[in-house]
Amino acid sequence: MKFGPLRLSSRSVTLAAVLVGMVSLAIGAHAALNKRSLEVAKALTVADTTGSIAIKPPRVALVIGNGHYPDANEPLKQSINDARALTTILRRDGFDVIMVEDANKDDMRSAVRRLEAKIGPDTTALLFFSGFGIQSGRESYMIPVDARIWKEADVRRDGLSVEAVLGGMKERSARVKLAVIDASRRNPYERRFRSYSHGLAPINVPDNALILSSATPGQVVDESGGQYSLLMAELLKSLDTPNPDAEAVFSKTRIAVSRASDGTQVPTVSSSLAQDVPFGSRTTTDSRKAGG
Repeated sequence: MKFGPLRLSSRSVTLAAVLVGMVSLAIGAHAALNKRSLEVAKALTVADTTGSIAIKPPRVALVIGNGHYPDANEPLKQSINDARALTTILRRDGFDVIMVEDANKDDMRSAVRRLEAKIGPDTTALLFFSGFGIQSGRESYMIPVDARIWKEADVRRDGLSVEAVLGGMKERSARVKLAVIDASRRNPYERRFRSYSHGLAPINVPDNALILSSATPGQVVDESGGQYSLLMAELLKSLDTPNPDAEAVFSKTRIAVSRASDGTQVPTVSSSLAQDVPFGSRTTTDSRKAGG
């Protein structure tokens, strides 16, 4: 029996080519999957031998710098510079920062809501404010640039209580609450009251919190010369060290400001911390690289 030459249609050739391609893709995908599985297994083995992989708890911050108040004779020259400088350092060190400048009342309240939305049970939350502050009813209020203050009741209406922001952090179950309040300046509002108290009131400290205020309660501080306020200048120096601890940083800043001002400005550090709190993320190696 004789067979003639085998003839394949173009359709058959195309189908055969498609089948060969699919088989090749399947083989390649299988090989890639095996390789990925080996890489994951290797990574897990390394983690088991060196300890669990460290996942840093979230850190969030609200930074407010208010410098242009219509009721003031001239703008505050350092507040916005301070806010920008601190924002740069915090972002370098892994903080998720909300930063607002010359914030009005709505801006400040909106920023606080944004901060609270980012806070969870394992979060370190920080508040920084530089601008005018007023004490009223034994609370310290941060003043927005659009405040209309003629009597003490206006402070509570237009201002934002430091204690209220710290209370919001607590309600959101923040693990650590930090605050730096640079607002003990002589402001243009208090002279309008029949009776008033200078400076800020003692700030009530919630649990596991650390607060740095630019001056002792009731003390008024005039702006110094320079790009930054004295408090911020010394705080930036204290932060520029390997592995800074928050309480050590605040205490070091307090001592440095007191010495630099010959005792005319003595910041207050209030702490209820139950643990060490790393403030930055720089290691000794990082510091050496930064220094060349």
